[in-house]
Amino acid sequence: MRIGIIGVGAIGGVVGGMLSKAGRDVTLVDQWPEHVEIMKTKGLRLSGTCGDHQVKVNALHIHELQTVEQPFDAVFVAVKSYDTEWATSLGLRYLTPEGCVVDFQNGMNDERVAAIAGRDRTLGCVITIGAGLVEAGHAMRTDRGSIGFKIGEITGTDSDRARKLAEILNDVAPAKATTNLMGERWSKLAVNCMANPLAGLSGLGSAEVRTLPEPSRIAVHIVAEAVKVARKSGYDVEPIYGLDPQRFVDAAEGKGTDALLAEMAASAKFLAGGRPSLLQDVLKGRRTEIEYLNGWVADQGRKVGVPTPVNDAVVKLVKSFGVGKLKPDPKNLAPLTAVLPR
Repeated sequence: MRIGIIGVGAIGGVVGGMLSKAGRDVTLVDQWPEHVEIMKTKGLRLSGTCGDHQVKVNALHIHELQTVEQPFDAVFVAVKSYDTEWATSLGLRYLTPEGCVVDFQNGMNDERVAAIAGRDRTLGCVITIGAGLVEAGHAMRTDRGSIGFKIGEITGTDSDRARKLAEILNDVAPAKATTNLMGERWSKLAVNCMANPLAGLSGLGSAEVRTLPEPSRIAVHIVAEAVKVARKSGYDVEPIYGLDPQRFVDAAEGKGTDALLAEMAASAKFLAGGRPSLLQDVLKGRRTEIEYLNGWVADQGRKVGVPTPVNDAVVKLVKSFGVGKLKPDPKNLAPLTAVLPR
């Protein structure tokens, strides 16, 4: 199977590098010139929990994609959510007639991909590994999770191509095909909605957001709102950190809160000092994906009549700083604590 990866950041880099190391036919396409040049001349350096490797990869600048003569069987769209449409359109032009586009992103972008590629040519992949792009030509894996990827059809049907792609992704981290893609998406979205903005605002790492009293208490309410919106929208949310989603709803109402917080903290043990992607974006002065995370939950909540005051406050607070102006500090969490129920 010929695979093209559009977007060779943290996740695209770790996945593309490990697949290349395993001998898969993978082409890495990115828009950062320095990054691509280093991959071309020196290879892609991988480090962290995936081991230390210098991998020879087939890397292309975006403008070089037009040189590809043999189309791909699958294109992974691994860019930021706000770049979804153009990356999908680009990849679609280099796909075999039977090929598929895989939404390989955070957020709920599957339908946006399908609107361009077609629902019959779109798969989604929920990514549970952690990663960072340390510098040009160097990606790092930052977790020790037991499951790395959950891939499935957006229609929820079983398919050979989902199982085949899961088999391929096993070269990176344990992967499985799922027939509940949207339930898995909502579970991961809940994790992203708590970890990403709280880390971006405070500067705390992935483990600290789950273990320290203030951010973890805010996180419970963020997740509880997401679970209620998902259920009202008709989705069966998969376990969050391996925990029953109802426990977050109950904890937000004061039932079983201490026990849940203790288990959230325990679940941080497989993290290896990672930084959520929104914090990485903030530290680089980049635009965040807040509109596609907490903002998406809030928008869906309004559609189905479920209030989301904490997620609303998160979006308002992150956006109030403007692009490139947010300076992470734990004190930034105070306005969120203020909106929690007493």
